[in-house]
Amino acid sequence: MKWFKQFKKSLAYRLIFAVGLTILISFLLFAYFIIKYEKKKAMDGISAEADRLSNTILLGTHYAMMLNSRDDINHIIRNIARQQEIENIRIFNKAGEIHFSNVTTEVGVVTNIKDEACFVCHRTDPPLEHLELSQRKRIIKSDQGYRLMGIISPIFNEPGCSESCHFHPEDKKVLGALDLVVSLEKTDQQISFYEKGLIFFAMGVFFVCSSILGIFVLRFVNQPIQKLIQGTRQISQGTYGRIDGIHDGEIRQLAHAINQMAEQIEIKQRVLNEQRKEYQNLFEAVPCLITVQNKSFELLQYNSEFKERFRPQKGDLCYQAYKNRSEPCEQCPVVETFRDGKPHHSEQSGVTRNGRPSYWTLRTAPIINQQGEVIAVMEISVDITRIRSLEKEVGKSEKKYRAIFNHIPNPLFVVEKKDLKIIDCNSSAESIYGYSKQELLNRPFEDFFDSQSKTMNIEQIRRCQPISKVRQIGNHKKILFVDIHVSLSEYLDEKVFLVNATDITEKLVAEQQLIQASKMATLGEMATGIAHELNQPLSVIKSASNYIMRKTKANEIINKEIMTTMTEEIDGQVDRASKIINHMREFGRKSDVIKEKAKVNRALVKAFDIFREQLKLRQIEVIQDLKTDLPMVLADENRLEQVFINLLINARDAIEERFEKRLETEHIPKQIFLTTKVSGKWVIIEIEDTGTGIPDGVADKIFDPFFTTKEAGKGTGLGLSISYGIVKDYGGVISVSKGQEHGALFVIKLPRLD
Repeated sequence: MKWFKQFKKSLAYRLIFAVGLTILISFLLFAYFIIKYEKKKAMDGISAEADRLSNTILLGTHYAMMLNSRDDINHIIRNIARQQEIENIRIFNKAGEIHFSNVTTEVGVVTNIKDEACFVCHRTDPPLEHLELSQRKRIIKSDQGYRLMGIISPIFNEPGCSESCHFHPEDKKVLGALDLVVSLEKTDQQISFYEKGLIFFAMGVFFVCSSILGIFVLRFVNQPIQKLIQGTRQISQGTYGRIDGIHDGEIRQLAHAINQMAEQIEIKQRVLNEQRKEYQNLFEAVPCLITVQNKSFELLQYNSEFKERFRPQKGDLCYQAYKNRSEPCEQCPVVETFRDGKPHHSEQSGVTRNGRPSYWTLRTAPIINQQGEVIAVMEISVDITRIRSLEKEVGKSEKKYRAIFNHIPNPLFVVEKKDLKIIDCNSSAESIYGYSKQELLNRPFEDFFDSQSKTMNIEQIRRCQPISKVRQIGNHKKILFVDIHVSLSEYLDEKVFLVNATDITEKLVAEQQLIQASKMATLGEMATGIAHELNQPLSVIKSASNYIMRKTKANEIINKEIMTTMTEEIDGQVDRASKIINHMREFGRKSDVIKEKAKVNRALVKAFDIFREQLKLRQIEVIQDLKTDLPMVLADENRLEQVFINLLINARDAIEERFEKRLETEHIPKQIFLTTKVSGKWVIIEIEDTGTGIPDGVADKIFDPFFTTKEAGKGTGLGLSISYGIVKDYGGVISVSKGQEHGALFVIKLPRLD
């Protein structure tokens, strides 16, 4: 019984029981439907056979009935009733009286019309005449206990019958009924035998299948499962052996998987053991103070760092061991952790045993048992005494550098890298730009630029490129000119731009005054040429006016064609003089420090136009090779014209100087070459002369202020210096070298504007 109880709990029993029960139920259902089908089939066959027998009896007695031969009818019925399966044959009239029967005692007996045999037709009024076989059939029980089947068949009044015997009236349709009762005893016995056979067969199949299944399960399921259970128990006990003896199937795959699991668990266990050792080593070697305390602050465990530093004794309390206190700390995170079971941290200070002040940052973690109770607290302490000392030093250093930052004479801005918003600035920025610090903070730095140059200047700032002589707008629309230098830096752990803006407004005003003075000096130097330039149109006008006056005084009529020619000439010469004066006035005006789209060829031609007559008088030939469709540059044409005028003056003077010093037999061409072209990203202007050239050793000084190669009283030394500054302001380069005929070749390169 003990074994059976254990077996009932096993997987094998459940499989055998479940599968066997399924097979049994399946076979029982199969037997049920087969028996039901066979019963119906047998009953339908008997019913059909009995119905055919009834029709046979009716046909057999038909002739005797037409002759009204009762003896023949009785004889036929008795002979047929001798068959073993026939129990009774009766013929009723319409009133229910038995006229003929194989049982002589029944003849003449009147049955109740409500009896079962008659009721099938007489349940309605008038009685039913035509019924299906299933409606005419009835099952009754015999006195001996076996079943009987009765089939009643109506006897119709056929036309031939009424015409032959005239015993029944012609309108009477049903004359009576034939009741045939057959025995179902043998049929029931056969069905009973068939039922028992199927049931026994189903039980046999159940037991055979269950037995085969049981043997299979015990052999191929139960035994392997026992091995699997034994193997897994060994794994749970820490013995990682292999499960062998299982040869095939999914259970073998399961055994293989368990073996692999055991191998992996063994590997993981070794790793865990190693990690346990490693964590223990880390616990001991971690460079901070770790202790485990109970509610009484007693040190239960501590690491090597704590042990070596404070050398605690068994039973020492936390606050005594390394804080040199006589009572717990006021804000103790250990108490808080015991109270709510959560980690806490704090920062504390104290005096160590050697009397030095110290600072610690503490963090606690609860140690919880299986019931969820806090049984101890682990406290990790880090000595931050040196950090606090460094923080004080950093605070002092920050104050010092903040003072330096605020007292730098140039405006300094700390600008966000993404949006270029000002996040800090020094006091110089407030004084020079005219805004308070609160107004400057969070203000976009691009607001200081005018709309024309804003986009380009912002791109230069993002690329950390220097910007020279840029125009900015301060508070109350104050105009500033600054040089900007940008560097990428870090501020509060974010990448920022450090913008240094040098105010050059006063310096630029002085330069403008110097440039303007240079212009005035140039105009003064060109006075003779300009006077000669104006003298020609004035002479023409004077001659024409004298001619008209003479003709008028003499009352002579002036020819219409002559008058038209003279007035047109006067008008043209007035326009020429006006153009010269306007050009001189435009050149002499004070230029703004602006950058706009400029045409180099136009500025060069305008500079040459001023000297055209002077150079012609001095027999200096000017050869021009100006490229058409020259790209524009970002500059001011008026200032470029001043550069070209300075170079033309130097070329003129150098040619005149060389011509004066020449030998009588020496032939020196007096020529100036003006060339413009494009090379890569540069627009190139070349001004070359056949003058004295640049002496050796002075090429690197030629653009220095107040440096001149001319004789005393013939040059200020500012022309080339000013020209150098103008070209540099526009991002260009100016250089000098020896040209043909040993003259000077000045090359100016300006960035092209596409």
